[in-house]
Amino acid sequence: METGLKAGAAAPARGGAVSGRAPRMGCGLRYEGLVALLAAGLTLASGCCMMHARMRSEKNMVLKERTGVVTMKGKPLTLLGTEVKVGDKAPDFRVVESGFNPVKLSDFKGRTVLISAVPSLDTTVCALQTKRFNEEADKLPDTVVVLTISEDLPFAQSRFCGAEKIQKIKVLSDSVWRDFGEKYGILIQGMGLLARSVWVISPEGKVTYREVVPELTNQPDYAKALAAVK
Repeated sequence: METGLKAGAAAPARGGAVSGRAPRMGCGLRYEGLVALLAAGLTLASGCCMMHARMRSEKNMVLKERTGVVTMKGKPLTLLGTEVKVGDKAPDFRVVESGFNPVKLSDFKGRTVLISAVPSLDTTVCALQTKRFNEEADKLPDTVVVLTISEDLPFAQSRFCGAEKIQKIKVLSDSVWRDFGEKYGILIQGMGLLARSVWVISPEGKVTYREVVPELTNQPDYAKALAAVK
């Protein structure tokens, strides 16, 4: 009687697959699936990076550009953002303190605010400017708050304040959003730094004094700025 199997033929594996082939096929499918998954992940990551870069580029494209305002060692620089003039309503902005907690101009509503903007605390002129306003802050009325703002990271600002004993003023960073630099039109194109400037905001939120220093390596007019808050 025939059993349905020829002599010497291997019995089919359970499920109908030929024994020994299934593992090879399964491994191949798993390998191909892994490769496809990795490729999809890389494509997604690349797409996200390109989208972020494009969004940042588009944001920069809509920022107004101004030339003929500031130089650095005689070389003309381009400023990005909206120009703010004396008499304008001071734009509210967000910066961060040493712990990366947000600080807004509106937090000081009802007080006179003197803002000293510097390119970087790691430079000699910026350090002198910050130390000078720290000294002068002690002589100002309690209704006046003095802010120093730069694009330095909060960590660097904290080190500087500790080393130079800066305690009378608030040193804040615009590095997270660049909100201050863009809204006040003092963000330097291609450098990501703030143009050296001094601003006085009245308790009513109006700009009452502004000096954008024409040469980045020069110090501001301290006497005029201090007179504007007294």
